[in-house]
Amino acid sequence: MGVLNVTPDSFSDGGHHLSSAQALLHARHLIDEGADILDIGGESTRPGALPVAIEEERRRVLPIIEALADCGVPLSIDTRKPGLMRDAVSAGASFINDIGALSAPGALEAAAATDAAVCLMHKQGEPQSMQQNPQYTDVVAEVRDYLAGRIAVAQQAGIMRERLLVDPGFGFGKNFDHNLTLLRGLSALRLGVPLLVGLSRKAMLGKITGRDVGERVYASIAVALIAVQNGAHIVRVHDVAATRDALAVWNTINRNAAP
Repeated sequence: MGVLNVTPDSFSDGGHHLSSAQALLHARHLIDEGADILDIGGESTRPGALPVAIEEERRRVLPIIEALADCGVPLSIDTRKPGLMRDAVSAGASFINDIGALSAPGALEAAAATDAAVCLMHKQGEPQSMQQNPQYTDVVAEVRDYLAGRIAVAQQAGIMRERLLVDPGFGFGKNFDHNLTLLRGLSALRLGVPLLVGLSRKAMLGKITGRDVGERVYASIAVALIAVQNGAHIVRVHDVAATRDALAVWNTINRNAAP
């Protein structure tokens, strides 16, 4: 899954693709690099980010989705807002990626009224304050229980299980140790639906390597491989070509491994 942030303030590429022309150019670049899905977002949810009005979020993303509707790869809308979920699917998106796990009023109904795939993500707190002092007794068990609960709620709302994915939400109300524990225990989050993870260029990689956000490509590839090895089905990344090459090697070696 290639990341396309149409925002001025995302942690890694904020402001780089804010105009429609820049966003479409980068989208084509991600497709050329081998992205299987494009994840398009108009609201930053980095730690400390403030909410964006739905009118502004619509203005940022809907023209991009409409322009890419026939691009040949599925389009994902990264939003928490039910109104935008509906509008984005009407414009050509076939995937809803919600950091709120359809918890906003009306989100379950909005998603159920479409035929889009839906990713339910775990987070503790809100972006403005989620990294101030996150607390868990057992982060893997608590994330697993939350996601299992949201799967059940989504199904009760009429969203078939076959349409659902889950995301443990690395960096969303988790400190460095929580993130490492989740990554090591990722296989415990296999809940009978695909598992999506987003670790690309995140702060935990900066803490490990000492590198700034734009210099974390090698660390991002390493952590993507670890995530896949531990059970991830989809990796959400900024560096599509590099990650795809690494995964091609990993998959070939494992496919040809002696029994």
